[in-house]
Amino acid sequence: MRICAGGIRIASHALASGIAFWISRTGAGAMADNEQADGVAGEAPEAGPAPKGKLKLIIAALVLLVVIGGGVTWFFFFRGHGEEVHAEAPPPKPPVFVEMPDMLVNLAGLPGERVQYLKLKLVLEVKEEKQIEAIKPSLPRVTDIFQTYMRELRASDLNGSAGLFRLKEELTKRVNVALAPTPVNAVLFKEIVVQ
Repeated sequence: MRICAGGIRIASHALASGIAFWISRTGAGAMADNEQADGVAGEAPEAGPAPKGKLKLIIAALVLLVVIGGGVTWFFFFRGHGEEVHAEAPPPKPPVFVEMPDMLVNLAGLPGERVQYLKLKLVLEVKEEKQIEAIKPSLPRVTDIFQTYMRELRASDLNGSAGLFRLKEELTKRVNVALAPTPVNAVLFKEIVVQ
């Protein structure tokens, strides 16, 4: 529930008007009117002290107004904010890994060059353990797609970390196509050897 500051101002004004009306009905206002009338007629006003009971009522009414105004302000603006700060998010689930069979492929080269081989141990990273059962029947298809792609690579394509990063990205794209709609977060290298 939202209340604007104008609504609180109207409620405070209404309360103050009610207190002023109450004071005028109890006689404090009538006494002030009598004093003004006495001053206009030219007579000297009485020099008696104001009744202490009415002064206490006025002070009590003002204190009550302040307390009610503070309570209304707290209720609408500050209530419940402490609960939102302490709310904790559940800890994220750790990823799950699926082992791929070891792969050994020969790399493409020019005729007459020495044949080079690429040996890989890969792991697929998925979000939940229930995805493993959906992936396992399709692992032979994933292995075929990976080997077909890697046989087209040259040894120079795998030089440096940039080459390995490109290989990881390409394998991740291909595994997601092969296993759709089951998503794979990443393809991770456990071992990579070029001979």
